[in-house]
Amino acid sequence: MSYSSSATATGALEGASAKRGLWSSRLAFILAATGSAVGLGNIWKFPYITGENGGGAFVLVYLVCIAAVGIPIMMAEVLIGRRGGRSPVNSIRLIAERDKLNPAWKLVGIIGVLAAFLILSFYSVIGGWAVSYVGTAASGELAGQTAESIGAIFSGLLSDPGTLLLWHTVFMALVMVVVARGVRAGLERAVSILMPGLFLLLIAVVVYAMTTGHFGEAVSFLFQPDFSKLTTEGVLVALGHAFFTLSLGMAIMMAYGSYLPKGISIAKTSITVSVMDTAVALLAGLAIFPIVFANGMEPGAGPGLIFQTLPLAFGQMPMGSLFGTLFFVLLIFAAWTSGISLLEPLVEWLEEQKGMNRTISTLAAGLACWGLGIASILSLNLWSDVTPLGMFAMFEGKTIFDLLDFLTANILLPLGGLLVAVFAGWFMSKQALKNELSLSESSFKLWHNTLRYFTPVAVLVVFIYNLS
Repeated sequence: MSYSSSATATGALEGASAKRGLWSSRLAFILAATGSAVGLGNIWKFPYITGENGGGAFVLVYLVCIAAVGIPIMMAEVLIGRRGGRSPVNSIRLIAERDKLNPAWKLVGIIGVLAAFLILSFYSVIGGWAVSYVGTAASGELAGQTAESIGAIFSGLLSDPGTLLLWHTVFMALVMVVVARGVRAGLERAVSILMPGLFLLLIAVVVYAMTTGHFGEAVSFLFQPDFSKLTTEGVLVALGHAFFTLSLGMAIMMAYGSYLPKGISIAKTSITVSVMDTAVALLAGLAIFPIVFANGMEPGAGPGLIFQTLPLAFGQMPMGSLFGTLFFVLLIFAAWTSGISLLEPLVEWLEEQKGMNRTISTLAAGLACWGLGIASILSLNLWSDVTPLGMFAMFEGKTIFDLLDFLTANILLPLGGLLVAVFAGWFMSKQALKNELSLSESSFKLWHNTLRYFTPVAVLVVFIYNLS
């Protein structure tokens, strides 16, 4: 489809949403966006980086970063999506045409879609670990195990490419089934079940954690700031995680924003999603740290906290098999909702650009992602000594799995977020921004100035730090 004139572009911008699926309500969008934001980052990464960086002071800095960096960029991404009413790439292209900007700005959308695709390829492998551990916990295999034997279970999983491929396939199939059904019948219906289910499971594990006798210790660790334990590196980690936990820089919020009806407040929904995402992260800490403290373990156990430290704890505790199973079901729900959102931007683009129907575009995108995921699986075992870019010092020793993680988290996401802030803050029509946001003059100025000045500098600092 060609958009050769400003009038054509304007018509496309104003009428696009009417021709496509829309969220049925504000709540539907909030559940979907929260489902995207709530993922392994909340339940896996947030607890262990909080543990590594001293607890309460880190949490406080993290909350400030959510407000000052995360929410402004989320509002910008949702705004771009609704303003363009198309896939991330085409939304930015149409806005650029309307505002007579350089068409190269569409690269911002391309970067986001590429990042989401690459992330899902290895995210699905980790989601497969969670699927595998549901069976492991339910069978009682964790009961009475030593740290060495729990480590052997995890190592055994990683060393078996056939088993990893099976669970990677199951996870990708779960994602594709939902996305193929479209906005209301697929995405909206899935999150309306999965998100309440996730919250109920998380609360159940928190209630269980209250019985350990160490809940008060966990509350103090999370909410009593000790700034002597906070380092400059910890502040930058908090800033980086605040940015990534909200699914920013991946084109997801642009894709979801393109289905957002007019009249629904972008500011209120973005703030609500951020609050819910943060609540899940804090609840995850309250669920995990009492169990860790009750078993005399270290809260800063690193990435192994979920798949090695906690399974050992569940294996030693009364009703550990039941609540261990619930915990890994919770992890699947979180990963599933995020996986759905990661596939959506590419599927939406294939529908528009290639004229594919929803099912075919989902199969094409999903199978491509599944295929790339096989390389990540093999890098954990048979290809563990393969380092494709090892000739460069920055990538030395990085397997395919490590490389995909590094490229997305440290380069593509911050670059995408930085460009979104610059595009919306400095180049988009100010009147268009005001029309989409419908804020009071003072609130608009606060958001606009934060997006123009503070947010890009903060993201740039994280970008430089990650590459140093």
